[in-house]
Amino acid sequence: MFELALVCREADVEIVSDALMEIDALAVSVEDADADTDAEHALFGEPGMPAPAAGWERSVVKALFPSEPEATEAATLILAQDWAADVHVQAIQSVPEQDWVRLTQSQFAPVEITPEFWIVPSWHEAPPQARRVMRLDPGLAFGTGTHPTTRMCLRWIATQPQQAWPRVLDYGCGSGILAIGAALHGAKSIDAVDIDPAAITSSRDNATANSVTLNTGLPELAQGEYPLVIANILATPLKLLAPLLSAHVARGGHLILAGILSRQADELKAAYAPWLQLSVSDEEDGWILMTAQRAT
Repeated sequence: MFELALVCREADVEIVSDALMEIDALAVSVEDADADTDAEHALFGEPGMPAPAAGWERSVVKALFPSEPEATEAATLILAQDWAADVHVQAIQSVPEQDWVRLTQSQFAPVEITPEFWIVPSWHEAPPQARRVMRLDPGLAFGTGTHPTTRMCLRWIATQPQQAWPRVLDYGCGSGILAIGAALHGAKSIDAVDIDPAAITSSRDNATANSVTLNTGLPELAQGEYPLVIANILATPLKLLAPLLSAHVARGGHLILAGILSRQADELKAAYAPWLQLSVSDEEDGWILMTAQRAT
């Protein structure tokens, strides 16, 4: 295995990374070229969110290739591009062989939602105390159970005294994890919708892997009222969706919202105030879960 390291400006990080993937790099990563020096600086986003930039002012883009000739050819192809005037080769070097599949899998351990409800990757055994198990592997769509917003939604579902909801709407379903969680806890007809076709496919596949049935599709699939409406997105789209999501909540039904930072609670309360009274039901790592119940 050989590693190609290219030094470039922050403005070129994305195009360099994409180009390396196009020429069949096995993996691509980005590091601070000034790490461990006085010029090093942190690059952070909001809790759990991507960093505000693709890289540092001086970044090192590293790519793995099966052989030295392939790494050298990749460097030659990159440097020949018109946009690569400020891209330079730092090194082409051999790296130890590793079982990359095993290494990747080792980063995803079973996730505890409650002592009895766990999310378990397919290559792991379920913990002995698990009474309900969701099988879910990392994929293209958001939602593997490791993010606080996902855990809070699932924890709410798992701890409700009444779980046999006759209809459930998961709006912005991502991997389908929340819809599947509701199904595993007794929910019946579940509509899982998303604007991303990859999410719809992921939700359908994950539902099959867990032996549950979901109605998956674009947002137009959502029709009528539901005793339970869940939306784990982000604060801005949640505010825009306030009239639509509120209209889908049946009498006596619950609305569950996540993807909200603690400092955004008042904004969401104000956005939903004409229809429902939101309150903070859970909080973890700077994120909050907001819930409301329509009067009967």
